[in-house]
Formats: sequence, C-alpha cells, structure tokens
Amino acid sequence: MTNPDAVGGGRTALLLGATGLVGGHCLDLLLEEPAYREIRSIGRRPVEREHPRLVQTITELDRIEEHAELFAVDDVFCCLGTTIRSAGSREAFRRVDVEYPATAARLAATAGADRFLVVSALGADAESRVFYNRAKGEMETIVRRHPFQAVWILRPSLLLGDRQEERLGERLGALLARPLEPLLRGPLRRYRPIAARSVAIAMLRLALDEDTGGVVESDEIARLAEA
Repeated sequence: MTNPDAVGGGRTALLLGATGLVGGHCLDLLLEEPAYREIRSIGRRPVEREHPRLVQTITELDRIEEHAELFAVDDVFCCLGTTIRSAGSREAFRRVDVEYPATAARLAATAGADRFLVVSALGADAESRVFYNRAKGEMETIVRRHPFQAVWILRPSLLLGDRQEERLGERLGALLARPLEPLLRGPLRRYRPIAARSVAIAMLRLALDEDTGGVVESDEIARLAEA
C-alpha cells in the first residue's frame, strides 16, 4: 500500500485481537505492507496462518503484563472488543473493552511505542448514560493520557463482515440498516454500517501517517479506506 522508503521501512507492529473481525483484516494488511519487517500478535488463540514476518504469542489477556517486552514496537494496533452477551456480564465486558486496552496502552507507552491505534465505537462518551458507550468513552480517556507520538481512536458504526462467532443483534441491525443507507447523508452518514476491512485499511493508513493522532468517526473511516 505504501512505499517503504517513504516511511523509513523496517517498522515493527504489535496487534491485539488478530482473531477478531477487524483484527483479522488488520493482520492481513500488515503482512502485505512492506513498511513492516515484523508483526507481533498476542492473544488467546493462534491465527491460522504462518508468515516469516509474523511472530505469535499465545496467552490469556489478563497475563499480557508478563510479555511487556513485546510492546517495544513502533505501532500498536488494538482491535479488542466483545459484547455483553458474549462476555457474560458487564464486568467481563469491561475487562475486554476497557481494562485490556488500557493495560496495552500503558505497556506500550512504557516500552516506547510511537503510535497506539484502537478500535472504539460510534457514540463513545465517558459521560453517557448508556453503559456500552460510557465504557468505550472511558477506554478512550485512559488511552489518550499516555505520551505517544500519536493516538488514533477509530469509532466505527455497525461492523459488516463474517465473524467466527454469531452476533445476532449485529446481523439484524445490518439487515435493517441497509434500506436506510440512502437516507443517511451529511452528518448522518456516520451511522451507515461499515465493512470491517475498511476499518482495518483506515488503521494502517493512519499508522503510516505523520500526524499526531485524533478521533476518527465512521464516515471519515470510510473515506480513508476509499482513498
């Protein structure tokens, strides 16, 4: 996607959530990107592929502090996420969507990583009365406290793509949203469902950008992916 000479080449990346919907696409793109000489993946399950530039570490996410040395990379891509239904409780959901990304950001900052990119969600707001939005907003607040060269927070709308796990609510939401897409224009465009691969493409483009970070809403994610 990018001329490695233009970005210095020889970069390293760490990916969390490589077996997830966005993370799987992110891994594919990173392995295709010549700017990276090594891609590290850390997670509970191995990805079903081998590549000379891919280094996998299999561990429970509540033990990632035991692997702090893995965070000494240029760019960290955090694609962790679940649902309350899949997690089983609000407490379990918070561990995956708030505590693990927060720990990853702290470890990455301590290890000297330059960029931290994280998938959040449309409507994230630490002051929201909606638990899901509030949790995502709290995660964003924690991550942005760390002194990276750039922190990129992506807030996609409803994600489209083939998941390993069935999420009935997302599938129904996508079916209901499609007929409404032509009506979602202007400021409402951010509510259009978005392909998970588009989010991954945007993450990689932002990682290779020299900007200092920011919050990227779903409509801008789509524009970045189409550029």
